[in-house]
Amino acid sequence: MFRTNVRRTMAATAGVAAILTVTACGSGSSESGGELRLGHVFAIDSTQNEAAEAFAEQLEEQSGGELSVDVYPASQLGGDETLGQDVSRGTLDMAFLNPGSLATMDPLLDFHYLPYIVSDNEQADEIFFGDGIIPQTLSETLAEHNMESLASFELEFRGVSNSKHAVETVDDLRGLKLRVPGSAAIRGFFDSAGAQTQVMPMPELITGLQQDTVDGQDNGVLITHDNSLDRSQAYYTLTQHVYAIGSIVISEETLQGLTDDQQELVRTVAEQVAAEQVEANRVLVEEYLDRVAENVEVTELSEEQLAEFRDFGLSLWDDFAGTYGQDRVDALRAEVEALG
Repeated sequence: MFRTNVRRTMAATAGVAAILTVTACGSGSSESGGELRLGHVFAIDSTQNEAAEAFAEQLEEQSGGELSVDVYPASQLGGDETLGQDVSRGTLDMAFLNPGSLATMDPLLDFHYLPYIVSDNEQADEIFFGDGIIPQTLSETLAEHNMESLASFELEFRGVSNSKHAVETVDDLRGLKLRVPGSAAIRGFFDSAGAQTQVMPMPELITGLQQDTVDGQDNGVLITHDNSLDRSQAYYTLTQHVYAIGSIVISEETLQGLTDDQQELVRTVAEQVAAEQVEANRVLVEEYLDRVAENVEVTELSEEQLAEFRDFGLSLWDDFAGTYGQDRVDALRAEVEALG
């Protein structure tokens, strides 16, 4: 498990105005490294924040104090879209990003949200963490926006919660008002199933559920519970329609301000903590499923039920060729079919 350095997490109740001032003034990096700022949207007790803290601790230790990282969790510096824009502009050094939330920056950043690419962790390891079309597309697209992807970490398989009824078939999605992220693939999946989708930033989702602006949402059990989304819901289904990953990114401007040795160290430490995070995240999923089940009725689909969802999702892939490119869709299909 991670060794965390709690003092590096910048408390949300202390100095928010100062944080915003620093953000406006630019990066904290220098020609020989120095103090770097890293932001993310994940809860303080999440595996993603533990990984960010471990990254900060190990980087300072292994650089002999030449590099240090201050971690700003839980959207203290803004949501994924803001973080991505700031890293791209060079006004923020680093972030643990959910690239799927950056579709407004570039639609290719949610290419990996096509429905039912993989069905289990073993398949995910092959498709999402190797050198195939998904990691290649994410890395190249982030680079076009002045961000280097240092490593990929895990979010989780996404499910569907709602306040109306249990979802056991594709038709059960019909008519549900669902909050979705700004992803062409996710929105298209639910629209095609007959749901009434509404794109809504994550910080607004809790209020939206409480006020019945939307009936439900799609997120995994970790994000659902960590953000208390299960408190205003009655049903949760493990649809597993999307396997989601995140990217540890660094501003190209910040990276070029480091020495060659420092750059290599940043990449090495990022890969190490990302691998540890994936392992830790998977251990927590079953525990969190039990926690969610304390608040809502959880539906685990049978193989036959899951096959209906999977067949429906896979049938939609060519509909997104205009967004992601037919060549990419075909390349991904070939990789998935090769899994057997």
